[in-house]
Amino acid sequence: MREYNERVLLQAIRLHGSLPKADLARLTHLSTQSVSVIVDRLLEEGMVMRLASQRGKVGQPSRPIALCPDAAFSIGVRLGRRGLDVLLLDFAGQPRWQSSTPYAAPEVDGVFGLIGLQLERIQAFLGETRMGRLAGIGLAAPLMFGGWQKLLGISPRSADAWTRVDMRERLQAMTPLPVEFAKDTAAACVAELVAGRGRSLQNYLYIFVDVLLGGGLVIDSQPHGGRYGNAGAVGSMPLGLAGGRAGAGQLLQEASLVTLENMMREAGLAPVAFTDARVLQGPWADVTRRWIARAADAIAFAIGGATCVLDLDGVIVDGAVARPLLEALLGEVRAAMARYDWQGAMRPEVLAGEIGADAKVVGAAYLPLHSGFAPAHDLFLKSARSRV
Repeated sequence: MREYNERVLLQAIRLHGSLPKADLARLTHLSTQSVSVIVDRLLEEGMVMRLASQRGKVGQPSRPIALCPDAAFSIGVRLGRRGLDVLLLDFAGQPRWQSSTPYAAPEVDGVFGLIGLQLERIQAFLGETRMGRLAGIGLAAPLMFGGWQKLLGISPRSADAWTRVDMRERLQAMTPLPVEFAKDTAAACVAELVAGRGRSLQNYLYIFVDVLLGGGLVIDSQPHGGRYGNAGAVGSMPLGLAGGRAGAGQLLQEASLVTLENMMREAGLAPVAFTDARVLQGPWADVTRRWIARAADAIAFAIGGATCVLDLDGVIVDGAVARPLLEALLGEVRAAMARYDWQGAMRPEVLAGEIGADAKVVGAAYLPLHSGFAPAHDLFLKSARSRV
């Protein structure tokens, strides 16, 4: 119980920011005396720190309690279809070291060789003392890394190699640190839940626009993957009837960035980075806006179907794209949703995510922190908030 209450307190600070002891007691429903004892113990252990006194309020000045950034560190690895991201996160959730390595065609041995190189660089950056505070490594990657070969232009040999490798086991064999694994879009959903707009919603569908579109689902402030990991797998959602009566393609075929990339090539244009604002300028603008209209219709269709099955507070859409592109896409999604008949269902609000392009690697880095310092796993990301 002592350890559990410590974790609840740490989670409350992580989700709500620095807080005085009185506010911590109110949020966690622990007694003021219990909070005081726990905080004193955490201060002694170097897990939290006191900030400057807050003045200008009635009563004695209070000193907010904050997470101590150097108390622990966590590494996030995002293994993607077009690049590798590695991030070192401190205990307060701030990035301390980061690298991104693009590649055209990911080969198993080459990618894990890159990961090993980046882990060596992080070790050199941290030094011996701080290396001892590493909580572990979070790995985020697509569950079906070798899937959608034709759409992505992946060779059958490379796809087969990724199908046969257990990515978590391969990484675990390279390090004594514990390795946690999550589907990449589920990891992005966790990042939004812990540090983004998801903190204010209890039930929402999360959509992340990337090379291939994917998503996640949060129910009662807790990520929900389901027994087979299908929950929130919006990219695989069909967009029409089967049996040849209508197209039965998937959402990701219409709304993924690889589709926009292919449209640009077909127009004789060299694709630009989708995090570059030029994607809505110059010769690329017309192609991008045609993709936005196409993607928005598909996303709105998927949201409509999901809303009739799930009772959602909202839908959060983010992606590995420039902010102006995301805002333009959301504007079209909302317009497309307005064209549907919503009788019998409440139309959910569509919101822009706050984490952005780094959501997958940030979420990966949070995995070991929550495994080591959050409340019990069956209350993952929920305990402190459910007491609010």
